[in-house]
Amino acid sequence: MTRTDHFSAVADAYASYRPTYPASLFEFLASLPSRRRRAWDCGAGSGQATHGLLPYFSSVVATDISRSQLAAARAPAGLHRIAAAAERAPLATGSVDLVIVAQALHWIDHEAFYAEVRRVLGPGGAISVWTYGLVECGESRLDAIVRNFYDREVGDYWPPQRRLVDERYRGIPFPFADVVVPEFSMIADWPLEEFLGYVGTWSAVSRYRVAKQVDPVADLAARLGGLWGPRRLIAWPLSVRAGLVS
Repeated sequence: MTRTDHFSAVADAYASYRPTYPASLFEFLASLPSRRRRAWDCGAGSGQATHGLLPYFSSVVATDISRSQLAAARAPAGLHRIAAAAERAPLATGSVDLVIVAQALHWIDHEAFYAEVRRVLGPGGAISVWTYGLVECGESRLDAIVRNFYDREVGDYWPPQRRLVDERYRGIPFPFADVVVPEFSMIADWPLEEFLGYVGTWSAVSRYRVAKQVDPVADLAARLGGLWGPRRLIAWPLSVRAGLVS
C-alpha cells in the first residue's frame, strides 16, 4: 500500500494546534495489558497521544512515516522516536504490551498492520485505535459554518481515506477480542486564532492550498469572527475501540 504524507508540510502547526486527548483515556488504556513494559504509538505524528502513555509505561516507542512530525514532538526520557511505516515496525517480537493508533488508522494497510500487532505484542497485550470527526462548537450557527466549510468548500480535497473517519471507523475491521470502552471526548477552550490554526492542519486544507494557491481559512475566519467571542469551549467526541490479543 502506497502511503502519502499529508502532514510533514504542516508539522510545526500540527504540533501547536492539534487538540490533546484526556488523561482519563490513558489511565483506561494502561489498565488493559497485563504488563507495562513498553507501549507503541503507531502513526504518532507530533505526539498528541504519545505523551499520555509515558506515566504508565517504562518506555514508549513513537513511529511515523513523517520525520518532520516526529522532530516536532517533545522527547522526554523514556520516549523513542523512529521514522517507520506501521506495517514494518522496528520492534522485536513480543516486546510490546500496548499498541495505540490515534487518528491514523485510516492511513494504514490494516491487514499488514494487524499482522505486525500480533507479532510485537507479548502475552496479555492489548491494542486500542481511535478517531474523531468534525469539531462541535456548541452553537448551531457556528456548527453550520464549519460544516459547510468541511463539506463544500474544501470537501473535494479530502483524501478518500477521510470517509473512514466520517464513519467513525465502523468500516475498518478490528479482529481482536473487543473490550467495553467508556465514552471519551477531547475538550478545548480556544480563541478563534487557535481554532483557525487547527483547521489549517486539515489534510483537505493543505491540498486546497497547493491546488489553488489560496488559503481558504482566511474566508472562514471572516465568517466566524463576529460569532466566536473571546474564547469558546469546543469538543471532539472520540470513537475508541480496544481489544486484547491472546
